[in-house]
Amino acid sequence: MTDEQWGALQGNLLKAVGKNNYASWIEPLAYDGLSKGVATFNVPTTFLGNYVQQNFGDQILYQMMGMGLDVSRVRFMVPAGKAPALQASGAGTRDGSEVEAAPQPAEKRHSIVAAAPLDPKFTFSNFVVGKPNELAHAAAKRVAEGGPVTFNPLFLYGGVGLGKTHLMHAIAWELQTTRPDLNVVYLSAEQFMYRFVQALRDRKMMDFKELFRSVDVLMVDDVQFIAGKDSTQEEFFHTFNALVDQHKQIIISADRAPGEIKGLEERIKSRLQCGLVVDLHPTDYELRLGILQSKVEVQQAQYPELELDAGVLEFLAHRISTNVRVLEGALTRLFAFASLVGRPITLELAQDCLADVLRDSERKISVEEIQRKVSEHYNIRLSDMIGPKRVRTYARPRQIAMYLCKQLTSRSLPEIGRCFGGRDHTTIMYGVRKIDDLRMQDGQLAEDIEILRRMLEA
Repeated sequence: MTDEQWGALQGNLLKAVGKNNYASWIEPLAYDGLSKGVATFNVPTTFLGNYVQQNFGDQILYQMMGMGLDVSRVRFMVPAGKAPALQASGAGTRDGSEVEAAPQPAEKRHSIVAAAPLDPKFTFSNFVVGKPNELAHAAAKRVAEGGPVTFNPLFLYGGVGLGKTHLMHAIAWELQTTRPDLNVVYLSAEQFMYRFVQALRDRKMMDFKELFRSVDVLMVDDVQFIAGKDSTQEEFFHTFNALVDQHKQIIISADRAPGEIKGLEERIKSRLQCGLVVDLHPTDYELRLGILQSKVEVQQAQYPELELDAGVLEFLAHRISTNVRVLEGALTRLFAFASLVGRPITLELAQDCLADVLRDSERKISVEEIQRKVSEHYNIRLSDMIGPKRVRTYARPRQIAMYLCKQLTSRSLPEIGRCFGGRDHTTIMYGVRKIDDLRMQDGQLAEDIEILRRMLEA
């Protein structure tokens, strides 16, 4: 195969497997030669070769045959001086591909082994820090330094789109840069389970144990997926203990706290709780606004001709509050839409373009629920909340409830007024403006509003 044919093959594989898979798994391959129907590729580690063999071997063979090459099998070999094999030398496979490992040197080679591709956008420099995630960010930065830490494991948990995976990827990228001497394995819990089942099937458990017990840093994302998988949990438990005994760092993420993961063995819960358990709280308004401001710079570089009106980002930060991914997706969609129709990005355009997203984000919150939560928070009766009394004890919580109704629902001012004892829309407008001004001056009031917002959005 000529250099031109190898370049064409790479282009075909990029289209077939996608940009991320190509960068993580195909790009490291080096074509070595074609002899007697066997195409040989050099790989940096046998782990990578095994993964390509299992997931892309058929695709590579198909693409080569489609180019008219006389090939019946693909083979991946590790040149001398590379990492130890996960699978035994020369192990054959059903798809006609195989992985061979050359003799290893005495010294150990260290690397990042990513069974799940790392996203180049998920770095510390792209992570917006705010009060809800500052502890998680600080802990992740400390671990990423690669030195000894006083907490092991580091357990990050939180809801969807709050930054767990971003921090996991950022740690892996940072370690790759600052501590290339460390052997780091990053993978999802699903990949851990897949590797375990594969090792059982191929009778390669000793190789599996060697790989996962010889790392310096083990990173497992979404560990809740091994809940209920007894054999996988057993192996994870022994791997965990072996690494902790060797003072190796473990970093785990999940969508809930260890004690709340149903189906997870108690002994594993206990060990996960023995380190630093950090909750990534739902984002507050300031953090969401900061994320939007950082993302809008990227969008404006792509669409320099678009004008963004004042107040649009603030509107989005208020209205889309449950998921950062949805927030970023809404901004991307808004810029793309404005570019296609050739209009500036105004508040009206945002409301039209993102009508479905805005409806979804507010579907769970009603005026009645806001009134009830505010009444409970300030220990007043709901009847007094919506009643005619104007004493400060009732008036201020009432105005806070009006403010939250305006921010968290799509109800109009007259509709909100009818829910507050038939008050005029001008009264609602006055109450909203009053709280908006006071929260800038009164720290306690601002904290109360944020607590109530989190309770309502939970």
